[in-house]
Amino acid sequence: MNETAGEEFAVSIEPRATGGAPLIFAFAGKDLVVTGDALPSLAALGASASLDEAICIGERGRSTCYALALRDPQAPPGLRSIGLRAVFGELGPEAFAMASRAAQLLTWDREHRFCGACGTPTERVAGEPARICPACDLHAYPRISPAIMVLIVRGREVLLARNKRNTTGMFSALAGFVEAGETLEETIVREVREEVGVSVNDIRYFGSQSWPFPHSLMIAFTATYVSGDVTPDGIEIEEARFFDVDALPQLPPAGLSIASRLINTVTAELRSR
Repeated sequence: MNETAGEEFAVSIEPRATGGAPLIFAFAGKDLVVTGDALPSLAALGASASLDEAICIGERGRSTCYALALRDPQAPPGLRSIGLRAVFGELGPEAFAMASRAAQLLTWDREHRFCGACGTPTERVAGEPARICPACDLHAYPRISPAIMVLIVRGREVLLARNKRNTTGMFSALAGFVEAGETLEETIVREVREEVGVSVNDIRYFGSQSWPFPHSLMIAFTATYVSGDVTPDGIEIEEARFFDVDALPQLPPAGLSIASRLINTVTAELRSR
């Protein structure tokens, strides 16, 4: 059960002479600046906005795309800002993918202006997403935090959980960050045991998704229940249980997160058996 997705845009750190107007993914604080339902032009962002401070994030069609952090945390006059999650619904999945990449690179650029080893101001490296320390030669690259998501299957049932921080009553698949020294499979076994107290096997890859909150890579799997009573840990998980595929609870909204695709795909397959 593998899910794959084609590349929606070409990635390059070097601007190319593509001939189209640049596409500017400009951020005021953590929010993307837009005009109506589109990206603003460089001129609309104001005199202080410059591509000299931007990061090239790839190409779309004949246009080079840039990430730009505005100095003012408020959107320029005549423009508005929206959160990253809203980009998916307002501008579409391709714009969300590009905005996500832009947000992650801007976060990395902001958080690595000084060397983590000696404190010297760092410099951008031409031709690759890196910052280098001119004093000790330490290279800093964009951070990616891998996390697993797993949907556990038992017959016609799937195990879904409600996180303590979620107050909407929504259930989803289990998820957790990969720890140092772990394989993805080891992370799944540990997270499942820690969060709900059961054991699993037959772990199968489903798909992956860049998740820019702030710099994760979500890697989704399915697994088969083996043994144990479902016991929420009470720390992260408030409630967890097996649901029949024809009696599912409130689920993540379709489209934005890989969680909805994982759950919908698996439950549809189980119904068809």
